[in-house]
Amino acid sequence: MSEGQGSSGNVLAAICSFFIPGLGQLVQGRLLIAIVMFVLAGLL
Repeated sequence: MSEGQGSSGNVLAAICSFFIPGLGQLVQGRLLIAIVMFVLAGLL
């Protein structure tokens, strides 16, 4: 799902990440990196 999503998928992921760090990664199907980014943002 993360491959070949097109620019609309990338825009949606960027908007999601703007509001909640890691959510854009989750939208693109990258669960592990989404969890890491969410935890790091919470710690910082």
